[in-house]
Amino acid sequence: MAVQVTVRMIRKNDLEAVVAIDKLITGQERREYYQRKLAMALDNEHNVNASVVAEVGGKVVGFMMGDVLFGEYGIADSSATIDTLGVHPDFQKHGVASDLMDQFLMNMKAANVKKIYTLVNWNDFALEGFFSRHKFQPSKRISLELQLP
Repeated sequence: MAVQVTVRMIRKNDLEAVVAIDKLITGQERREYYQRKLAMALDNEHNVNASVVAEVGGKVVGFMMGDVLFGEYGIADSSATIDTLGVHPDFQKHGVASDLMDQFLMNMKAANVKKIYTLVNWNDFALEGFFSRHKFQPSKRISLELQLP
């Protein structure tokens, strides 16, 4: 089934659709997380909006959220992160995530971003494969964590 996908910048009124899609994928209600992410994405005074949504027939069916960084972690050039990606299960395997990625990358090039970072769980082979198909490769940086009691 070929679908006509339109990708655009995220808007405040996309919150409900994003929360619903995420709940279908994760089984969890993460409204507070997405409220915070959306508020940061739309804070034009302090941030470059790096978050996009995909629509089919005017309905939001996917989203990609990230941030533009300016010197964080000692990285001299402007860089960006992709921290959240979601596609409605009915529209997975139809190129929606790739359309989101294409627009995200175009937006980041326009913002003069030099590198984009993301994290993938070690055993999430499908997500790692998606990023690999889009030319992402293992970083020279090591992700460290500390489990607090």
